[in-house]
Amino acid sequence: MASPIIPIYQTAQIREFERLAEERFGISSEVLMQRAGKAAAECLFRQWPKARKIAVVCGTGNNGGDGYVVARLARERGLSVTVWQVGRLRKQKEAAQRAYDACQAAKVIIQVSQEKINFGDAEVIVDAISGLGLHDEPRPETRAAILAIDQANLPVLSIDLPSGVDADTGNIWGLAVQATITITFIALKFGLLTGKGASLAGTVICHDLGLPSEVFPLVKPVAEKLQYPSLSSHLRPRMRDLYKKQAGHVLLIGGDLGYTGAIRLAAEGALRTGAGLVSIATRPEQAGLLNLTQPELMCHGIAKATELKPLLEKADVIVIGPGLGQSAWAQSLWGAALKTDLPMIVDADALGLLAKHPIKRANWVLTPHSGEAARLLKDPAGNVQADRLKALKAIEKKYSGFCVLKGAGTLISGEVLLPGLCPYGNPGMASGGMGDLLSGVIAALIGQGLDLEIAAKLAVCVHAMAGDEAATAGERGMIASDLLPFIRRLVNVS
Repeated sequence: MASPIIPIYQTAQIREFERLAEERFGISSEVLMQRAGKAAAECLFRQWPKARKIAVVCGTGNNGGDGYVVARLARERGLSVTVWQVGRLRKQKEAAQRAYDACQAAKVIIQVSQEKINFGDAEVIVDAISGLGLHDEPRPETRAAILAIDQANLPVLSIDLPSGVDADTGNIWGLAVQATITITFIALKFGLLTGKGASLAGTVICHDLGLPSEVFPLVKPVAEKLQYPSLSSHLRPRMRDLYKKQAGHVLLIGGDLGYTGAIRLAAEGALRTGAGLVSIATRPEQAGLLNLTQPELMCHGIAKATELKPLLEKADVIVIGPGLGQSAWAQSLWGAALKTDLPMIVDADALGLLAKHPIKRANWVLTPHSGEAARLLKDPAGNVQADRLKALKAIEKKYSGFCVLKGAGTLISGEVLLPGLCPYGNPGMASGGMGDLLSGVIAALIGQGLDLEIAAKLAVCVHAMAGDEAATAGERGMIASDLLPFIRRLVNVS
């Protein structure tokens, strides 16, 4: 049985949960604030049991109210607590004001933040400045508070979101808090899991605030957090009489002069993911070199596009783009590939060719990083990173098929299922050849009979998890080929 999905939401959906909680179940915003503050305080005590001195930085909204509840509970526990109030008190919301009053009654020290906050001998900082409410550049006093938190070099517990992170995109508004742990409420927010938000959130803990289970099916999520165990269930045990052609024949097209590494890595990715046959179409001058240390690869020198036809007729799936270049040779092979009905993974240089002459196709998977996505959309890369989900949907609309938008919190578009967000992977994977390897993994899974959407989502998870396993030896110095033995293990599930 497939595991239930892990849904991801944006601000509008979280606000709808809050409205439904009050209207249908009588759970007011003030009750939610008390529950959030209690959950955050318990997280604080659990994660830093030896800490005796706590600094809580509160904004004027409900996030600040959560912080006041944390401060009061910490004081009642016997801890030394100082609250730093950011912004004018008269702008506080009613529930936050009552939390402030309760904090005062508990004799918590409350100071108004100045240009520079001095956290003194605090051992942990609780960040309760902005949460969901920030959708613009922070005010000067908020910027100063965020900067002070980041410069304090102390563990930070962020409430709901690190202040400065946009809940809907993971983009940051100028600057943001670097959290050690983020405790987020009701449900996972998209901005915590992709883009800059994924880097700043630290360990993410989600608390549902005791909302009734009946409320969650009433609001549609914007994406799902992918789960390898669920996706890997699509890899059925192989029949004892399986023949190599039944495991798929992957044809990889690319590797212009000087760029053989890209196509070789993609091909090895396909081999180690279980493709029965793997062929490479590349420049004649180097075809004989590509399989010297990997004889399982069938390498063919292709001088002109007509020579590609016999290979296309034998293939089940195409990878085109790794090391392809933009030359007349590359363009001719691209044109030949487009004349087939074969499923296709379009990567690297082939994405550049597609961007020049956009077309739609239902049975391909496009695998851009943010720069390539920007070229596909004719939009600056900064805009892609500022709203990755919007960019993913725009690419899918413009080109059809499926899109894998690579990066921290890789996104995969969905036709039958929700868009998927990959929670695996690490910065060690920011090195040449990683994307080439992924294209081969996707193709091999398609060749083995998985539909394009499932193949793309499973491949991204396998690739990222292999990166995590390879990184146990250290992220620095990790290279794409380090992932190969782990890819093989991850696609062999019981």
